[in-house]
Amino acid sequence: MELTDDIMYQAAVNKDTSFEGVFFTAVKTTGIFCRPTCTARKPKRENVEFFTSSKEAILKGYRPCKVCFPLEKYNETPDFIKEILKELSENPSLKFKDADLIQRGIEPSKMRRWFLKNHKITFQAYQRMFRINSAFKKIKEGESITSTAFDTGYESLSGFNDSFKSIFGVSPKNSKAQNIIDLKRIETPLGTMYVCAVKEGICLLEFTDRKMLETEFKVLAKTLNATIIQGDNVHFEVLEKQLKEYFEGKRKEFTVPLFSPGSDFQNKVWTALQNIPYGAVRSYREQSIAIDKPEAVRAVANANGANRISILIPCHRVVGSNGELTGYGGGLWRKKWLLELESRG
Repeated sequence: MELTDDIMYQAAVNKDTSFEGVFFTAVKTTGIFCRPTCTARKPKRENVEFFTSSKEAILKGYRPCKVCFPLEKYNETPDFIKEILKELSENPSLKFKDADLIQRGIEPSKMRRWFLKNHKITFQAYQRMFRINSAFKKIKEGESITSTAFDTGYESLSGFNDSFKSIFGVSPKNSKAQNIIDLKRIETPLGTMYVCAVKEGICLLEFTDRKMLETEFKVLAKTLNATIIQGDNVHFEVLEKQLKEYFEGKRKEFTVPLFSPGSDFQNKVWTALQNIPYGAVRSYREQSIAIDKPEAVRAVANANGANRISILIPCHRVVGSNGELTGYGGGLWRKKWLLELESRG
């Protein structure tokens, strides 16, 4: 699809997130440039010009918008929140109250808005879930419920039981049959991603603006009979290190363990995806032949679309029969970026 000015203007009017990173909108009458998703009032068509990078807009004399902050990475976690999340990770029993945030120069309402927008829960709820995640794992490892409750910062056993039951639907003593999927936000050059993991490996890696993401979470939780909850996982550190190397052009294969629950057919397709060499592309037909199902082109395409572990299971390496870039859950601009990165060898 050719990216015309009319298409870009309509995308800006619709605040279409799939165009994030593709172009910037500059307003001649104000001298300001924005993301395509900016919530500020849209200018008239004749007052707009478009740029493919923020650098181009700045060189033309435009200033960055103070509403959508086009110089920041899309959906990136602010440094002050990263620092607090790091402290929580090191000590889940910590409790940051409004007074603690104010002492650090952080406005509690700003913290609340960010967590509601990016995690769909308040910061206080996030902290509770993080503590409960830590507690769940301690109990699974054989620690007593009472010591776990107080070690993770709860002041009473009844308060701990209530919090635990509100998340898992059962009391701690009845939780042996329960499972947990750890969730974390990570930053990449292409935007923020959600990663989920269980003890077997990474089970989800998606961009936070992916359409139908909530449905993916629900299906994954149902499939594994588990609760998805913010927390640490041994595989997260390995993943972040390997992704950093990949984006720097220093890694061509991933060794972090993966866990991809799906049908036998889906797993055949996903395995075939992992067999596409770095820097190469295959058509859907070539992929169907690779799994000895030459007649199943459409089914292969559907299985590609059902892949929850982007980049690591490289569905971005599959293109149309004529070489055109076809659908990609993270947006075609990201697919193009990834293929260009890999083509540089």
